[in-house]
Amino acid sequence: MSKSARVPAAFAGCIAVVLVVAGCAGGGRDAGEAVAEPSAAEAAPAGPIPAGLEELYTQQVQWGSCEGYSTDGSPLGDTLECANVTVPNDYANPGGATAQIAVSRSKATGDKVGSLLVNPGGPGASGIGLASVADGTEIAERFDVIGFDPRGVGASTPQVTCLTPPEVDSRRKDDDVDMSPAGIAQTEAENREYADKCAERTGSDVLAHVGTYDVVRDMDVIRAVLGDEKLNYLGYSYGTRLGSTYAETFPGNVRAMVLDGALDPEQDPTEEVILQAAGFQSAFDAFAAECMQQPDCPLGTDPAQANARFRALVDPLIDKPAATTDPRGLSYTDAITGVQQALYSPNLWGPLRGGLESLQTGTGDSLLMLADLYEGRADDGTYSNLNDAFNSIRCMDDPPVTDRAVVGEADVRYRQAAPFLDDGRGTGSAPLDVCAFWPAPNTGSPHTVSAPGIPPVVVVSTTEDPATPYQAGVDLAKQMNGALVTYRGTQHTVVLDGEACVDDAVTDYLVDLAAPPADLTC
Repeated sequence: MSKSARVPAAFAGCIAVVLVVAGCAGGGRDAGEAVAEPSAAEAAPAGPIPAGLEELYTQQVQWGSCEGYSTDGSPLGDTLECANVTVPNDYANPGGATAQIAVSRSKATGDKVGSLLVNPGGPGASGIGLASVADGTEIAERFDVIGFDPRGVGASTPQVTCLTPPEVDSRRKDDDVDMSPAGIAQTEAENREYADKCAERTGSDVLAHVGTYDVVRDMDVIRAVLGDEKLNYLGYSYGTRLGSTYAETFPGNVRAMVLDGALDPEQDPTEEVILQAAGFQSAFDAFAAECMQQPDCPLGTDPAQANARFRALVDPLIDKPAATTDPRGLSYTDAITGVQQALYSPNLWGPLRGGLESLQTGTGDSLLMLADLYEGRADDGTYSNLNDAFNSIRCMDDPPVTDRAVVGEADVRYRQAAPFLDDGRGTGSAPLDVCAFWPAPNTGSPHTVSAPGIPPVVVVSTTEDPATPYQAGVDLAKQMNGALVTYRGTQHTVVLDGEACVDDAVTDYLVDLAAPPADLTC
């Protein structure tokens, strides 16, 4: 499975991440040609049907070509099939406007247990390509692996749209490092304008229903139309929030659930940002230590000076972008984005080292490429809607932070937790972010998971995960009375990434419902 970073800013002046796994680029979609009618077994809905939703729960899925369904640049193999599932925009008004949820399928090659719904996180990442995540494994033999683009995301329609490609390019050049009253006012004006464009170009009625609570209702419709009485689910990062919320909403409809790279639903969003900052500092320290084992490391040879050496490389970009082959140049914002993109996995530490080496000579092509990967920018200059969907979903999932004292304190604590990201321009104040100006009220808030009666679930947590710290997985496992699998490593998520100890435990659980050994550590 190819992983790339999702590193959005929760506070201007701070770079906060919430989740990632799938790569992103731009594109559109066409439905593709329908194939033969599904068999009765495939079409028959299973499980309870909520009142008023009978027509939606009994719809038949018309599987066909996946041509046009890829919106993140990832190739969709010839063995995948794609389709659309109709859901209401507002479940309180099932007879009103509808949305089309794009789904993909990699059919089981052996004795089928059922379907396995998978989500890569984001929030806002396309999941269509993730249907191939288990290829070549026993999971692919025993399950139809089902990817999907959550409402508003990727090939699902209506799509969340806020900015045009030129507007995104322009926004990436704006460093927003000025924490003076004038600088804060300017950034807040930009955030308000962004929220207004989201409402204008997407529609407030659509934005009001892109949050997790609506997505899990869609997941239950998908479960039913696939013919599964119970849901089998694998969720990465933000996808763990989809899983825990589904378990709360439909506790009787869960067969098996694997949650990897957990978000803790009871955690205050501001505290989450600070912990993520500490996680990225830890990942940067590990990268620096490895870099210093090689000759001519751009961070020098003294670990105590790694932060200062890094700042000496990136701070000049605030006043003058680095030259790139692409005429855009490398802005300070893009440099930080590219670095954090690479810190998601040791597999990207080589390109990161090369990018910092190039920056020493005044060129920024490598870091710009990493930033483009994160931002979802394709070679033709178009973007996936990952950024816009990310902001829209997170603004619906948690209460906005409107207390300026809280925002200012968070900025101070963020800089303390991740000194390699501190530009030294903090003032103790910071701007309100986009969610403070959002045109729809939030539908979620921090809370302890309550899903009585659900079967045992499995939570996988990585000790040095930079984006979703290890303790969040420990806490989620406790809340859901689930089994915890610990992976010792420095990366974001691990299931089906080639670690046999983890994958064997997950496979035994999904196929046979065999619980992992107590306190399993890989």
